[in-house]
Amino acid sequence: MTRQVLSTPNAPAAIGTYSQGIRVGDTVYLSGQIGLDPNTMQMAEGIESQINQVFLNLGAVASAAGANLNATVKLNVYLTDLAHFAKVNEIMARYFDQPYPARAAVGVKELPRGALVEMDAVLHLGE
Repeated sequence: MTRQVLSTPNAPAAIGTYSQGIRVGDTVYLSGQIGLDPNTMQMAEGIESQINQVFLNLGAVASAAGANLNATVKLNVYLTDLAHFAKVNEIMARYFDQPYPARAAVGVKELPRGALVEMDAVLHLGE
């Protein structure tokens, strides 16, 4: 199988040696997204705004693969403060239909650019 690089101006440009996403067959791997506005490359202010921007960014890369966030089978959430986990749950329900994807949530010391949250995802485009 060949690898297809996914790239869209509707998500922040990669800030390093990675692609926004990679598609291999019916599987799509989305790189971690933080709450950067793709137009200004400025961080959204506050945890709620950052969570929403992360989902918008992931959705934009999913769209570049011809999918949406409901194709997500695995979501990884990284938070600098696990007290924000309830807010992630609340906002996530606005972006995903049931059944929800498998998920992990990890508390981390810090994230790039001072972000409060980062997420990456694996999508399946078949059936």
